[in-house]
Amino acid sequence: MGYVAVKGGNEAIEEACRLFAYERTKGASPPLMVKQIQEQLYLAVDRVMSEGALYAPELAALALKQAAGDTLEAAFMLRAFRATQQRLGYSLPAGTEKMRVIRRISSAFKDIPGGQILGATSDYTLRLLDFDLLSDDEARRNAFRERIFRHLPEGIEIPQTFPKVIGILRQEGLLEDVTAADQREDAIADITRHPLTFPAPRSASLQALARGETGGMLTLAYSSMRGYGNIHPTLGELRVGYLPLTGRHPVSGEPYVVGEVKVTEAEVLARMQGNDGMPKFSLGYGLCFGQNEIKAISMAILDRSTRTKTPMSPAEDQEFVLYHTDGIEAMGFCNHWKLPHYVDFLSDLDRLRKSQELAHAANRKEDVNAAA
Repeated sequence: MGYVAVKGGNEAIEEACRLFAYERTKGASPPLMVKQIQEQLYLAVDRVMSEGALYAPELAALALKQAAGDTLEAAFMLRAFRATQQRLGYSLPAGTEKMRVIRRISSAFKDIPGGQILGATSDYTLRLLDFDLLSDDEARRNAFRERIFRHLPEGIEIPQTFPKVIGILRQEGLLEDVTAADQREDAIADITRHPLTFPAPRSASLQALARGETGGMLTLAYSSMRGYGNIHPTLGELRVGYLPLTGRHPVSGEPYVVGEVKVTEAEVLARMQGNDGMPKFSLGYGLCFGQNEIKAISMAILDRSTRTKTPMSPAEDQEFVLYHTDGIEAMGFCNHWKLPHYVDFLSDLDRLRKSQELAHAANRKEDVNAAA
């Protein structure tokens, strides 16, 4: 009997997988190519890379296509693939001052060294549907590109590097110094090889947040911003750009640039009392793969809130935050309820029926005693 059930289940599962693939391809529209997803849905690709903890734009686009646009499922695939790859080594620490910036803003200061660079963003547009995109053809795109490039100024040099905005506050002694606390760690943690233990060192905490699920992190950060916590920050600087990836040469041991990765960095400021008794700003830090500004800001807020000495809210509890913002873990646990739980439920059902029998018997006994 058991063999028949397993066999039938396997056949049903195989057919369900085929049906899912058919649903993705059944329309009359031409197939959506991986390159199209990578180029046109780049924000979704960046989110999948960040949550999947693997910088691989083409594979992230492939995962999005295979998952029919489900970003959580795509991130799950990407992280599973990552787990099968051989580890070649670790990159060297890199300062984001060397970032090739494509977007850089600060809400703390109007004028910043190097200037505000708005870059590509929808932040300043009305959230209205653009019905012209319903007839988005090649001729329309070429005309748009021509209008854009026709008015580009010539001879303007863009700086290769930009100074950090928070450096202004650090020079004036207005920013908390956390480098000494970070340097007390014996070594940089690697949460892909060693499980999280609490209290987690900051390097482990930042790694866990860097691959956290955007929506979950936003929820907890939002709770703190609304008053269910004490962190209501100011955005010191937000950067989007390409960061050089430097490693050591396997033969000579000398550092060399392997390539560059697109990242988003956020630094938020919150008021606090410094260790020396002087009022200062404290810093929350966030950095993730790709352009995902909501996640980077949420990460920075949670980095700061989880360093609160006396946690009073969920967003300030490090264990609560780190365990419940991993989208892959959360998705896996939620999805497992769709698997058979026949034995568990039948056990609960038997106990409920037995409990009702005992309750009815007790009620009848009370009725008899009351009548007597």
